Amino acid sequence: MTERPNRITVRISKEEQDLLKEQADAAAITVSEYIRRRTFGKRVVSKLDLRVLAEVQRLGGLLKHVHVESGGAYSKDTASALRAVENYIIAAAKQIRNQMKE
Repeated sequence: MTERPNRITVRISKEEQDLLKEQADAAAITVSEYIRRRTFGKRVVSKLDLRVLAEVQRLGGLLKHVHVESGGAYSKDTASALRAVENYIIAAAKQIRNQMKE
């Protein structure tokens, strides 16, 4: 880990402090690390978004498994569900990419 002996002081409102804490918590990093990443143009990605995306991908895999194992008996239903999962993954990935650019 990089040594960081220097400290700066910045005055902010309680609301700003709460917002910084909330955003850092969503990314599962400290407020200091959040501020460093935002200041120096590094990526900040919500860990919750990544976990949700991984779970949706897992569910898509399960739906595909049901489709294959049932020999397509539920093909209309599984196809519809898989399209919905795919659309969600595409939208979520786009949102995450946009967050990474901010």
